[in-house]
Amino acid sequence: MTTRTLSGVTMRIFVIDDSPSVVAKLCQAVEAISGSEVLSFLQPREALKRLDDQTPDLILVDYMMPDMNGIEVITHVRRNALTAHVPAIMITSRKETDIKLAAMQAGATEFLTKPIDETELTIRVRNILSIGEERLALAAKAASLQRDFDAAMKTVERHEEEIIWRLSKAIAARHGETADHLDRVAIVARMIAEELGVGARQSRMIFLGSALHDVGKIGLPDAILSKPGPLSAEERRQMQRHAEFGSEILNDSSSELIQTAQRIAESHHEKWDGTGYPKGISGSSIPLEARIVAIADVFDALCSKRSYKPAWPIAEAFREIVNSSGTHFDPACVAAFCRRWADIKGLFELQLSDGDPVTPQQTSKTAPTFQLSRGSA
Repeated sequence: MTTRTLSGVTMRIFVIDDSPSVVAKLCQAVEAISGSEVLSFLQPREALKRLDDQTPDLILVDYMMPDMNGIEVITHVRRNALTAHVPAIMITSRKETDIKLAAMQAGATEFLTKPIDETELTIRVRNILSIGEERLALAAKAASLQRDFDAAMKTVERHEEEIIWRLSKAIAARHGETADHLDRVAIVARMIAEELGVGARQSRMIFLGSALHDVGKIGLPDAILSKPGPLSAEERRQMQRHAEFGSEILNDSSSELIQTAQRIAESHHEKWDGTGYPKGISGSSIPLEARIVAIADVFDALCSKRSYKPAWPIAEAFREIVNSSGTHFDPACVAAFCRRWADIKGLFELQLSDGDPVTPQQTSKTAPTFQLSRGSA
């Protein structure tokens, strides 16, 4: 857009006037300014055509021209997103106040009166170019700071991911589940989120927040967590408290990711028809993140062998999810689950049959940098 000179930056100037003699005089005066590159036009429409590929840093435009006057030119310049803020000096021999007002309303920055005083022209052009240089320097500094910030945030995100996954795998080991369970729940939850079109940022937070969905189980007695047979009614009530415990552990965080994880931990056992726990809320009152993770968690639990139950065949677990649409699960989330069924089925067939670690790179449209496999932590 600009080339380099005048204290580091070459500033491109458009000169637009239908008079060859005036254009020559203007170009001679402006070209004497170090660091300026002048493009002259006798036809205003030719100048407007060049705006996109040779964007100017300053425009000098005559008011009285046969095809298009200076106010019309400035109006077109302001309507172009690339040149909306380019300063424009209108040159005119007219003294009428209404013309100047109209030019100001169109976006004229300065005025020069004919006959042109070359000293005044040089001073005004230098002043405007200096302001432009400062603006470019500030923009370059801002871009540099943004790059530094983005790099720092990526480092923070990588550390955030690793901490969450190491913690979640410790929690899984505490209550007898495998790290692969967390891997699969996270991957399936992100597939559903992607299919719902929630966006890459929110999909990532659901993906990571799902790893802490059972964090509240660290508050339960070992006798309940490790019991091989069915739970009694009282034991089941205690087990259900893990949703509240998880919410309390993750509550009041300033981190958007932990806030997402808190909503998942608290509400992933709520049901679409209101018969879930801990609050018995229903429908869209259940946070979307929790509705998504509920499907991923239940599907993986059905397909996994536990001390108190055998693993279900994948096809039967799929039918159970579909049959529970509108009662246990959000129908829209189930529909998204079905649309990604080929990917989900492939994930479970690969991992449950061979025991091979599965990474999101193999199964998801938007793979993170941190791999979800046993060896990654």
